[in-house]
This record gives sequence, C-alpha cells and structure tokens, in this order.
Amino acid sequence: MDEWVSLALILAGIAAMALSGLPGLLPFRGAGRSERLSAAGMIAGAALGGAGLTASAMAGNVPALSWAWNLPMGRFSVALDGLSAVFLLPTLVAAPLASIYGLGYWSEARHPESAARLRFFLGLMAGALGMVVIARDAVLFLIAWEVMAVAAFFLITTEDEAPSVRESGWLYLAATHLASLALIAAFSLWNSATGSTALETAPQAAGPWTAIFLLSLLGFGLKAGLMPFHVWLPGAHANAPSHVSALMSGVLIKMGVYGLARMTAILPAPPVYWGGLLLLLGTASAVLGVAYAIAQHDLKRLLAYHSVENIGIIFMGLGLALMGRSAGRGDWIAFGLAGALLHVWNHGLFKSLLFLGAGSVIHATGTREMDRMGGLAKSMPRTAALFLIGAAAICGLPPLNGFVSEFLIYLGLFQVLQSSHAAVFWAWPAFTVPFLAMTGALAVACFVKVYGVVFLGEPRSDACRGAHEPPASMTAPMIVLAAGCFLIGLLPWAVLPFMGRAISAWAPGTDPLLLSMAPVGWISAVGGALIGGAALAFLWLRRRGGSAPLAGTWDCGYVAPSPRMQYTASSFGQFLVGQFAWALRPRLHAPRLEGPFPAPARFETHVEDVALQRGILPAWRWSLLAFGRLRFLQQGRIQVYVLYMAVFAVALLAVSMGLQP
Repeated sequence: MDEWVSLALILAGIAAMALSGLPGLLPFRGAGRSERLSAAGMIAGAALGGAGLTASAMAGNVPALSWAWNLPMGRFSVALDGLSAVFLLPTLVAAPLASIYGLGYWSEARHPESAARLRFFLGLMAGALGMVVIARDAVLFLIAWEVMAVAAFFLITTEDEAPSVRESGWLYLAATHLASLALIAAFSLWNSATGSTALETAPQAAGPWTAIFLLSLLGFGLKAGLMPFHVWLPGAHANAPSHVSALMSGVLIKMGVYGLARMTAILPAPPVYWGGLLLLLGTASAVLGVAYAIAQHDLKRLLAYHSVENIGIIFMGLGLALMGRSAGRGDWIAFGLAGALLHVWNHGLFKSLLFLGAGSVIHATGTREMDRMGGLAKSMPRTAALFLIGAAAICGLPPLNGFVSEFLIYLGLFQVLQSSHAAVFWAWPAFTVPFLAMTGALAVACFVKVYGVVFLGEPRSDACRGAHEPPASMTAPMIVLAAGCFLIGLLPWAVLPFMGRAISAWAPGTDPLLLSMAPVGWISAVGGALIGGAALAFLWLRRRGGSAPLAGTWDCGYVAPSPRMQYTASSFGQFLVGQFAWALRPRLHAPRLEGPFPAPARFETHVEDVALQRGILPAWRWSLLAFGRLRFLQQGRIQVYVLYMAVFAVALLAVSMGLQP
C-alpha cells in the first residue's frame, strides 16, 4: 500500500471523529438517534485510523504529506513515525469507548440541555488529539493544540451551573493558555534558530536549545499535570463527566508527554542536566501525587491525583532515556523510553477503566464522597470486579500491565548501577529506585482504602442500598479496557516491537533489540501461574464458603453492627497522611472524647493543594492588587491611547536598534 494511502486513512479517521458530534446539533435529532449516530461516527473514525495505523506498521515506513497553505507561516505537514503511532493508538481506543459509555452515562434523555454539546466537543477533542501527534509543523501543531485545549474547556464545564465546575474550568483555561504562551515562545525561538517551523531535527548544533527545552518543559509539563504544574488537573478531572475524565486522564494529558518527547527528539546534543531535571520532577510528582491521593475522600479527585503520580513515573523513564542520550548509553535509552511509552499505554487503559468504574458508582449512588458509600460489591459485583482489576493494574501488580512498564523502568535504573562511568555523578539516577518502590507501596495502600471503603463493608446510605449495575453500554467499555490490562500484562513481548519503533524514531542509531534483555518470557509465565493459582483458590473458597454461616462484613462480633463503625476514607488514611504532613499540611477535625458516654463526634481530614492554595492563588491576588495601581493609565480618551502606542513603538525601535550588531 502506498504511503499516502495509510496517512489518508488516518486523516479521514481524524476528520470523522472530529465531526462525530455534529448530528446532535442538527434539527432532526431526537429519540436517541443523534447520540447513536455520534457514537457510530466515532467508532468509524477510530476504525479508519486503526486501518491506516496497521497499514503503516505492516509496511514499516514513515508516511508523510506536506502541502502549502495561505497562512503567512508554516505548512500543512503531517507524518506518522513510531513515536506518533504510540500516542495515536490510545486515542483510537479510548475515544470510541468513551463515546459508547456516554450513551448510558450522559444520555440525551437524562441530560437534554447538555448532551448534544458534550458529544460535539468530545468528538472535536478526539480529532484534535489525533492531529496533534501527526503534525510536523509548529503552526499546525499549535492550531490542533488550541482546538484540543478549548474543546476540553467546554467538556470540563459541562455542568456549568455549579460554582465548583466554573472555578475548575477557569483554572484549567488559565493553565492551558499559559502553556500555549510558553509553546509559542519556544516555537518562535525554534523558527529563529532554524529558519523554519518544520518540526524536524535541528540542522546545526549551536542554538538557544536550553531556552527552548525549558519553555517546552513549562508548556508541556502544564498539560501533562507534572508537579508542580498540576494545579488545574484535580479539579478538572473531578468535575468533568466521568467518560470525559477517562479520555482526559487516559489520553489528553499524555499530549504533554508526547510534546516533550518530540521536542527532545529533535533538539541536538542534550546536556545531562536536562534528563536529570526530568528525573527529579518525575520522582517528586510520583511520590507527592500518590501522597495527595491517599488524603482524598472524593473518589474522582483521588483518581486525578493518581494521574499526577503516573505522569511522574513516565517522566522518570523519559528523564533516564534523556540522560542515556547524553551519556551515549543505548541501554538507558531503550529501557527508560520503552518503560515510559509503555506506561503511557498502560495508564491509558487502567486509568480510563478506573474513571469509568467511578462513573458507574456515581451513576448508581449520586455522590463522589467515599464516606457515603460502602458495600457496593454486593449490589454491583461486575463493576466491583472491573474496578479491582484497574486498581491492581495501577498498583503495578502482576499479572497486569502496570507491572510490565514499571519493571522496564526499574531495569533501566538498575543498568545505571552497572555503568562503566567512573564519575559518581552518573550513578545518582539509581537512587530514585527506592522512591519508585515507595510510590508503588503507597498506591497499594491507597487502593486498599478505596476498595475497602467503597465496595466492602456495609452501605452507608440509602442510595448505596438501592445501587444497581449500569447498563451494558457502560459495562462493555470497561470490559474491553480490563481485557487490555490483562493482554499487555500477560503478553508483553507482543507490544515491545511498537516501543522499539518509537525508540528508533526518538534516538536514531539506538538498538531497540536491547529490549530482548528484559525477561518478558518469565513475566508471561509468572502471570499465567498467578492467574491459574487465583482461579484454583477462588474455586476452593467458593466450595468451602457454601457451608459457612453468613455474617455481616466487619461486624467484629457485635450483635447489631452499624455502618458508622466502619473505617471512613479519612480514618483509613490518617497514619500515612500524618507521615506526609510536612508536604500536605492537612487540617484535622478530631473528636474530643470525654467522660464514660462521650457525645457523638466525627473525625475528618482535609487536604488542600499547597501549590495552588499557598502559592498560585496568593500570587494571583497580589498581582491583582499591584496591577490595580496602574488603573490611572485607563483615561478613556483615544488621544491618550494613541500616545501610548507611539511611546511603545519608539521604545521597541530603540531596543531593536540597540540589539543590532
């Protein structure tokens, strides 16, 4: 098949996904017809894109197209290499699943005022996500980037009648436009240094590469939700509809990872501290992200902080790979980048599964507060089982996919210890291994809390007692995502060739066959043994449990146990929150128990985002106060404004003349 055919299929798929929401805006909508047409359009678009992706992979080529346009800068240039393919595939999987899930979760019958708008912007965002990863011109990239960002804003503010939703939306909008400004500055410097807006390898060694790298880190780090640039992410993910949260967490924030990976691929000769900075920020994001998650009792906000954690893990792998380029170590590049990119896939699968599972819980109970849930495994067994699969995957437990990608990053960090470099400096990345292990242990503790409080025990409210399973349109996407978690966890050797193509695109000359050093065969064998053992244990327990007496969960021997005797989310995580009090600054509302019959009391912890509440918001209020002192410049007379413009033009002329050599 000719190169242009595969790329044409992908472009047609992107267009179909972008326009899939249009039927809801047409006059003939009604009786669910438009939402089914929208879902069908999204599925058709994903199928076309998947066909193009498959054709390109089978041909082993890098299809590219470039056309001139009437804009003053840039060209319509698109291409599909191994790096783009790794980021395009999650969009083609997650977007149609989210659209199908939305048929039951956000139907037009239940949400007549917002359903059509939501589907339109969901399609628009999915199309823009696809265009971002194949754009090879800075101007085209920024256009797709802005469409993606604005569509996401309207999706986050779907329920804009709620003040918390509006606040989250505006915070997201401010963050995303700050990111866009940083990227515009980076691409302007790129154009100045290379004389072109084409996103291709820099033609010369000298240039303002460090400034471009730091601006890219700011812009793409904001989109990725890397700590401390994460402040918009928890509120946006918590307040958006759950299938939108799934697509944002599973795919949208990965555009930040893609952007930085693309920029570091085309920038020449990275100094070692670039990789060290990514490794440091990734480690801090991973550890503090999961610490913030433990402190939450809002189910979706907790999942959002886990996105911050997993973005940190991805940046750890990317930082290691970048240090490998500086040191000329192909094994660091191979293991670090393969681990990071595979974690992009894995996080897209298990985090989308968890957000859809959370959406099913919210759909049944009407609340995001975990302290008002409990006992849902009895009334929602399928949702409980699927959520458990996602929870085990995000904790990095075998035989699921999260284990494989984290294992590759571990292998890369251990390779550092075997480095032949004499300088101790080169060994310091290995000291991040304990922090990666700590992140995994804390994630296990966090999801033990979530699963115990939400699905086990006794119901804490009437809504939980009457909870029911969601319709098949909501369950089916979760089953597909859970199957994907098992597929990569049991057959990692099947997906590593895709990572090899991405490694070759990111660092030409690096041998991707180094990945054959990873014991993926053993991973498959151990995973199969674990599944077999778990199946036998389940059958044994089920047979043994048939004769056991029934008793309430956690009744602790009481004759009449109450749901209020169970652990709440706050009390379950109290110890770990206390260990991270130096960073989280929790506010405790502890009971005062006095006398033999103390009055009813309640224990709660509240953790606000320190970077937002004690950094950004005070700075914002200070800037409003400072700039308020300049209001005297607003005179309301056009003559004064013309004078301002003249003075500004003269100042610019003077500066530019001063810069002339």
